[in-house]
Amino acid sequence: MQDTGTGGEAVSTLEGQAAVAQAGARDVGKKAMTFAEQNVANSFEFAHKLVRAKDVQEILRLHSEFIRAQMEALSNQAKELGDAASTAAKDTGKPKAS
Repeated sequence: MQDTGTGGEAVSTLEGQAAVAQAGARDVGKKAMTFAEQNVANSFEFAHKLVRAKDVQEILRLHSEFIRAQMEALSNQAKELGDAASTAAKDTGKPKAS
């Protein structure tokens, strides 16, 4: 029986797609870690502001500002992670350039 090469090509294609998928997953993971670091830093900054607050009204104002800013940041982060995951999924399905 002669090997027409299609088996090897299929394996090569799958290996290429796996490599692209791994790279996409790494990118999404790096973004998630960066966002986690930003969120922790924002939380520590908020805690420092709370410690310096002079009264309950200032604490409530700081809390409101922090929650609003964090909700906006989390929304943007979720969009970026979704976009990165979507791009990674699309790239995984693309044929490998020769």
